[in-house]
Amino acid sequence: MLARVAESLYWIGRYVERAENTARLLDVNYYATLESAGVVEDFWEPLIAISGSMASYQERYGSAGMDGQGVPIWLAFDRANPSSIVSCLSRARENARSLRDRIPSEMWEAINRAYLSLCFDTERVLRTDALHDYCVAVREACQLFFGMAFAALPRDQGWAFLRLGQKLERADNVLRLLQVRTRPSEEDAQEGAQALENHRLMAVLKTASAYEAHRKRYRSRLEPRRVAEFLLLAPDFPRSVRYSAMSLAKSLRDIAAVTEGPEAMRPAVRSLLRDADWLVARLAHVDVRHVIDDASPGLGDLLADVTAIGTAIHRAYFTA
Repeated sequence: MLARVAESLYWIGRYVERAENTARLLDVNYYATLESAGVVEDFWEPLIAISGSMASYQERYGSAGMDGQGVPIWLAFDRANPSSIVSCLSRARENARSLRDRIPSEMWEAINRAYLSLCFDTERVLRTDALHDYCVAVREACQLFFGMAFAALPRDQGWAFLRLGQKLERADNVLRLLQVRTRPSEEDAQEGAQALENHRLMAVLKTASAYEAHRKRYRSRLEPRRVAEFLLLAPDFPRSVRYSAMSLAKSLRDIAAVTEGPEAMRPAVRSLLRDADWLVARLAHVDVRHVIDDASPGLGDLLADVTAIGTAIHRAYFTA
């Protein structure tokens, strides 16, 4: 497979997954602001931190507050933000357009329809207070795209690269979510701290589409350790970091089985496979208490591992 085709499929997977994650994050937070009393910035500022775009946001909006107007515009509609929903869907569509002769028509139609229906007339969404409806439409469009890929894309290298991008993005997103949302806050020491913590943990689970699955496994009250353990280490939950790591390691092995000779594997590919297997092994044996306490490995260490794998993928497959 040409490196250009592989890279396009990889980034389609990342962009569509990122758009869906951002839509879920915005939607859950929108309802959290309606249900809780508190300073508005306390709800919206963490979303910028999760997206990793604090410096860019401040550069673009200056001293403007992080409220229910500025943050949704930045994360959903601002084309100056390369990780906004509109930017991700636009870039995914451009990559898919370059592959129209390589992917099933259903995949192209799904991403093209999402682009045409969700990337224009965005001012109306905020003007009519329709953020929830918009986020639902984005989630459904992204899930439809991946559903079409699951149903119609041959299980060859193209499928492996698409899944590789999706799972790497998912692991990155969940780690960033935990890194920001599980930090103790000043509110935790105030009266009613238990109710605030319960509300925050519920939002974390809903952001990862994990609330129902977690409640079925742990029927007691929500606890930070159990929430972190489930989202990090559950081997059977498709949005956990461990499950994503196992999936991306499998995709890498599937790709290497086709591109590399058994006796002549390139050093860059060998190193990449070793890094992926190391992450899987680390997550299989880590104590979640050490992760929460930011001991070794902490959330920052695991996020650095995921980022390093992304860099190694580019070095092994997308650079000349």
